[in-house]
Amino acid sequence: MSRVKRGVVTKRRHKRLLKQTKGFWGQRSNIFKRAKETLMRAMAFAYKGRKLKKRNYRALFISRIAAACRQRGISYSRFIGGLIKKSILLNRKMLSQLAILEPTAFDTLVEMAKQ
Repeated sequence: MSRVKRGVVTKRRHKRLLKQTKGFWGQRSNIFKRAKETLMRAMAFAYKGRKLKKRNYRALFISRIAAACRQRGISYSRFIGGLIKKSILLNRKMLSQLAILEPTAFDTLVEMAKQ
């Protein structure tokens, strides 16, 4: 059986990983073992961050809608409850956009929710 030399494959794998860790501090960018540890950690944080971003944006949309509702004399929960009873299915992002960019349209939604 002939011997298999894997230098090319390993070098390519190491280079690909080290390319991703460019800009990391110290050994974390140029020593393969340290770089791999750091990259795995960074990827875990990035995954978690993508989930947190959605949560944060939803909270922002809700606070914008709540502020717009308070200006019009209705609480956020009554507003959302009224929309659900009227079968108006708009997500929080669209409601916050309406509250900011189309106040007249938002006013009509508030009136419908109050009924």
